[in-house]
Amino acid sequence: MDIQTYLHRIHFQGLVQSDFDTLRGLHIAHMRAVPFENLDIALKRPIHIDEASLWDKIVVNKRGGFCYELNGLFAWLLKQIGFEVAYLNGRVFNKEGKRGIEFDHLALLVKIPDSSTRWLADVGFGDSFIEPLNFEERGEQARGLRAYRLEEISDGFVTWQKNYDGAWERQYFFDVTPRTFPQDYEAGCLYHQTSPNTSFTQHSIISRATDDGRVSLESDRLTVTRNGKRAKRTLESRDEYHKLLKDHFGIVLQKEIA
Repeated sequence: MDIQTYLHRIHFQGLVQSDFDTLRGLHIAHMRAVPFENLDIALKRPIHIDEASLWDKIVVNKRGGFCYELNGLFAWLLKQIGFEVAYLNGRVFNKEGKRGIEFDHLALLVKIPDSSTRWLADVGFGDSFIEPLNFEERGEQARGLRAYRLEEISDGFVTWQKNYDGAWERQYFFDVTPRTFPQDYEAGCLYHQTSPNTSFTQHSIISRATDDGRVSLESDRLTVTRNGKRAKRTLESRDEYHKLLKDHFGIVLQKEIA
């Protein structure tokens, strides 16, 4: 890996060393520069999660991806810098409160050398914590206008998000058994590309954090969040979609999305 090329991709200009300031800065920069997106699924382009494929897609071609891609590549960067990284088996809660499949989501547990504190890092869940969460802390952790907490249960942990209206909602479950990437996640990655039971095959989404919120583009709608206030509008045409895709995310697609 060429670390400087990666840092240029995420517009990170700070001092790079294996400490918390670097971890926090990289996490924020990644969330703002690299979008969460599933555009290749609608285009019927297979998604591969080996490191070479991730590098080519995200760094060279300046695309985004979903959890296996974004956190898979971010973990590689962190390890190259000197952090200790464990790959976690995450399972996202559905509307009925049930967990998704095994290896439904990839999150990271990061340890700073010579420190006992571990940090939950996740640049691949979309609209979630922009800074790492202190894994050792069970109380509320404020992150901008929202807050998060980690609940320990019998077989693992649950991430909770406090929304702008003050209501708490579960995001995903994870356990802390170290896993192997990419092998353990390949079946889950294929499932989310092909199954009619996953939201990724139902509609296209691209989203990234901004300085004061988030911008998200679906096939027929633009959502812009600024300081906790969401503004949504319906798109007028496919031409407008492609213009917004380029303007907000720097992406020009060579093939139409359904």
